[in-house]
Amino acid sequence: MTADEGTTTTTTTTISTGAAALGTSIGRAAQSAVYRAGVIGRRPAVPVAFPALERAARRRLSRTAFAYIAGSAGLERTDAADTAAFGRHRIVPRVLRDVAERDLTVDLFGRTVPAPVLLAPIGVLELARRGGDIAAARAAAALGIPFTISTQASAPMEAVAAAMDATRPGAPRWYQLYWSSSRDLVASLVARAEACGCEAIVVTLDTHVLGWRPRDLDLGYLPFSRGRGIAQYTSDPVFRELVRERMASSVPRERTPITPAAIASFAGIVRRHPGALRKGLRSGEPLAAVETFLDVFADPSLGWDDLAFLRARTRLPIVLKGVLHPDDARRAVDAGVDAVQVSTHGGRQIDGEVAALDALPGVVEAVAGRMPVLFDSGIRGGADAVIALALGARSVAIGRPYAYALAVAGERGVRELLRNVMAELDITLGLAGVRRAADLDGSVLAGREPAPGP
Repeated sequence: MTADEGTTTTTTTTISTGAAALGTSIGRAAQSAVYRAGVIGRRPAVPVAFPALERAARRRLSRTAFAYIAGSAGLERTDAADTAAFGRHRIVPRVLRDVAERDLTVDLFGRTVPAPVLLAPIGVLELARRGGDIAAARAAAALGIPFTISTQASAPMEAVAAAMDATRPGAPRWYQLYWSSSRDLVASLVARAEACGCEAIVVTLDTHVLGWRPRDLDLGYLPFSRGRGIAQYTSDPVFRELVRERMASSVPRERTPITPAAIASFAGIVRRHPGALRKGLRSGEPLAAVETFLDVFADPSLGWDDLAFLRARTRLPIVLKGVLHPDDARRAVDAGVDAVQVSTHGGRQIDGEVAALDALPGVVEAVAGRMPVLFDSGIRGGADAVIALALGARSVAIGRPYAYALAVAGERGVRELLRNVMAELDITLGLAGVRRAADLDGSVLAGREPAPGP
């Protein structure tokens, strides 16, 4: 461990401990650590402001990796709208209030977490950094922040969970489910998530059809077709049986022209597939796994009645991610799920979609305190989190910023990113004259009334 890494570890440990206790300012601790390090010539591992962080990540990432992480649907108007929506809200601070002791803690499904912050599920984190899933999960675990394991991860969920437990035993983790066209596979993934200590199942509803993403299309690049981001599948017994069935059938395989690019892609697919390299070359199983994944990834026929299938197979809380319409929020309440998450998938699915923050108040009103409302899409820092919380979100999920921090500085970068978000949230809370994050409501925003309480 270098001296810089040791300083960062000490800082994040202090913040993690202080986050759960009144009387300790996370923001002040973070600022002091950065300024003290600056005196002896040390700088943060990742840029603090999002625009500089994105530029730094772009310099580190390959062209295809940056396009996949940064890109959105169509002309990327939804991504722009998601971030611009925060600029239409203004915090109105109240003065001469005792905010010496501030509390960021929030309850999520019976667990008290240090701050109303989650790490959103991001697929193929290996594009940002080799071993990215485990590095990001360890960073979240170190701070006690829930990490959402993606179905499209590049490491099996069991390996991610073990890494989190090694960092902090029992660290909070959720599992994000892409609902496959194979019900047996859905049941297997959910059972595995429950077995490895996940505390909620987050069902992503808005990716039953892959969005139209010009940056990826221009490069002809889909990571899954190269065997990236499918480790949850290749480690699953039900999926492996589907692959064997495919290999035993007479399903015709389209002949691929032999080009240098095709050879490189095939070599990558074989290398990433679990098992012996020589066996993979002989059997053709790695290619069959990719083809099987592309066949079973999504179920466009999914409907409200299908949620009963999931409820019958897990005791875990169910979160519906991608709810933007108030009527869908009411339907979710009637369906008996445990939370909804307002999200545009970071603008990656529909061009010209309503901004997530603009949809948030309507969903909060429709739910009327009967379940928590979570939020993602457009959060770039702690002040954004304050605005979303004031509009009724119970917690916010961070997406692209932590992928960029991972690209720039690995696990340490994600720890610093989380530290920065929590610190800015804490400082903004105090400057607004609010002692507890759980007390945030519309009264801190210009022209807003308090959101309905639980």
